[in-house]
Amino acid sequence: MTLEEFLAQWKDASPCMEVQTSGSTGVPKRIYIEKVRMRASARMTCDFLNIKQGDTALLCMPLDFIAGKMMVVRALERGLELLSVEPSSHPLSSANMAAIGNPPSIDFAAMVPLQVWNTLQIPEEREALCRIRHLIIGGGAISQALEQELRTLPINVWSSYGMTETLSHIALRRITEGYYTPLPGITLNQDQDGCLIIDAPHLCPERLFTNDIAHFTDHNCFQIIGRRDNTVCSGGIKIQIEEVEAWLHSIGHDDVMVTYRDDKALGQALVYLTTTEIDMDTLRQNAVKNRYWLPRHIIKVTSLPQTPTSKPDRAKARDMAKGG
Repeated sequence: MTLEEFLAQWKDASPCMEVQTSGSTGVPKRIYIEKVRMRASARMTCDFLNIKQGDTALLCMPLDFIAGKMMVVRALERGLELLSVEPSSHPLSSANMAAIGNPPSIDFAAMVPLQVWNTLQIPEEREALCRIRHLIIGGGAISQALEQELRTLPINVWSSYGMTETLSHIALRRITEGYYTPLPGITLNQDQDGCLIIDAPHLCPERLFTNDIAHFTDHNCFQIIGRRDNTVCSGGIKIQIEEVEAWLHSIGHDDVMVTYRDDKALGQALVYLTTTEIDMDTLRQNAVKNRYWLPRHIIKVTSLPQTPTSKPDRAKARDMAKGG
């Protein structure tokens, strides 16, 4: 979808817009969301970050998904100067910056982790990134290596939590902090399994029951531990896939994706998908306290499966594990 096509739909008589979900936990689907709720979400974010009329906002994400659409709505709702570039893995390339007039600074931008990581590898693009006042990162997990590097930047970097149904994010976390802060008007609870329940009537007419297992602080801030549907039960031991991946990343294995396959003896067995070689002796030395996190199977792949929005494609990973 082009910006012109989006604006035409935004200005038409329909009270709703069609949006495609990312497909991170299943088959992507299309849903209809009300424009009045998109406006409410835009105001919440701009108020939280103190984004004011006349500020600049960078659009560098596809308009087929909610993240791109919401950047445009924020610009329209708050009167921002929208700087639009072709979505790519290098949004701040010299060609893109020249196309928008090489602004001395950008007040607000949103990117996925892959875009940020690639940007940091090119000195000129890194310099442009450091001129962004508020950078929101969403659409996938931020690796430990990327988070550590982002903490050294002289800008406000935020990790976002949300989904298509909540019209982008409902909580933000400074990259230097461990917990997400809900935006004003958001009420959070948990079910019996510890999964997050979201009440945001101005964004979504129904209460949202997520599969995200959360840990709360005393101030209603929260941390996501993992997903209920990413819990592997192996030999009676419950293993959270995201925790295993975080451990792997902490010991230098950013090129591994954890999944599972059915196992006659264990019920489910851990499978590592990797693009490089894994030294099992090194893993065992680092897994003294987490020996259940060691893989029963390791499958070499050319690339780790991802959705169109650069999230881990868990369904495809499970299919790859079956055939490995």
